[in-house]
Amino acid sequence: MGTGNGRYCDALAAMEGEGQPVRDGAEVEDRERGTAVPLIPSSDLTVDISLPFDQMKPRITDLCKDLFKKWSSLDESSFSIETISGGITNLLLKVSVREVSGDDAILTVRLYGPNTDLVIDRKRELQALPHLSAAGFGAELLGIFGNGMVQSFINARTLSPSDMGDCKIAKKIARHLHKFHQVAIPGSREPQLWNDIFKFLNEAMTIKFDDSGKQARYESISFQEIQAEINELKDLTDLLNAPVVFAHNDLLSGNLMLNDNEGKLYFIDFEYGSYSYRGYDIANHFNEYAGLDCDYSLYPEKDAQYHFFKNYLEPEKPLEVPDKDLEVIFVETNTYRLASHIYWALWALIQAKVSPIDFDYLWYFFLRYNEYKKQKKACFSLAQNYLLRSSSH
Repeated sequence: MGTGNGRYCDALAAMEGEGQPVRDGAEVEDRERGTAVPLIPSSDLTVDISLPFDQMKPRITDLCKDLFKKWSSLDESSFSIETISGGITNLLLKVSVREVSGDDAILTVRLYGPNTDLVIDRKRELQALPHLSAAGFGAELLGIFGNGMVQSFINARTLSPSDMGDCKIAKKIARHLHKFHQVAIPGSREPQLWNDIFKFLNEAMTIKFDDSGKQARYESISFQEIQAEINELKDLTDLLNAPVVFAHNDLLSGNLMLNDNEGKLYFIDFEYGSYSYRGYDIANHFNEYAGLDCDYSLYPEKDAQYHFFKNYLEPEKPLEVPDKDLEVIFVETNTYRLASHIYWALWALIQAKVSPIDFDYLWYFFLRYNEYKKQKKACFSLAQNYLLRSSSH
């Protein structure tokens, strides 16, 4: 099972002479450290995300005028507003502004969804965003307001889950992630994965549903069992000593955009970004190959993973990566694969209680937790055998 196109990818790499300089979306000089971060305009205004769209539009106009003083004298007819997408945790709007010069400026306004503070650390996000933006990642951060942010408009298409398994696109993602993981965000560099998982667990254990059917399904969950599983997995992953990086933590296809004409890749939406383990960030991305149908048989096979790892570890000479380095990151990734399932399973329980989205989050909890249990034996065995071999050496 899985996307077994790794051998094709390696053959393609050899034909293309894959060891060429990186030329995708993070084509910037080495500015990961000591990056100058520009001052970002801010406003205390808020926009109620639950308002009907025609009532929201004048408030978005007022917000743009407040943030960007050069537009303060423009009348409302100069602003055109449309919905790009309504995600689980935010609403994204496209704003076109006809300036005095006659030129059109285009930007995006992101409004945070209700109760998202339970699963997203907005303070952490806002601390990281200016540095990621200044380092050339995602949309440029243009302004911050009471319950959202304004960013530049990205002229690119959103990837589909099947795109991620394409050899050439996987290579771009791996190389982009290599650069992303080198960005330094000020503050503590302690990995936050297990803190977040235990925070979610504590929140999930206290839920009560008004709906008796939901409550019955919820009461079938053994949190004592989940806590034991988390402790066991954490103890195992701690032994791997995985490198800590600033991780995206949510690299699903919807957060990847590609301008096909320019060949430029973008990572977007850094809401879940934090210092974490490199293997977790990659494993979480591989889990997202499952797509909206949640078909985890699409998780990439070893050959396809190695194609990704080579381009991640050595973007300019991927065919020269030592086998031992590939084994280390393969074991890391496929052990943290389990942590990704637990993280999003617990996340789903919280969403089941607080989200206004019409989606069966309880079903999603059981799907992810059952996938964890299904994969546990093989993943634990992989890590334990690796650690045994390493200790004997």
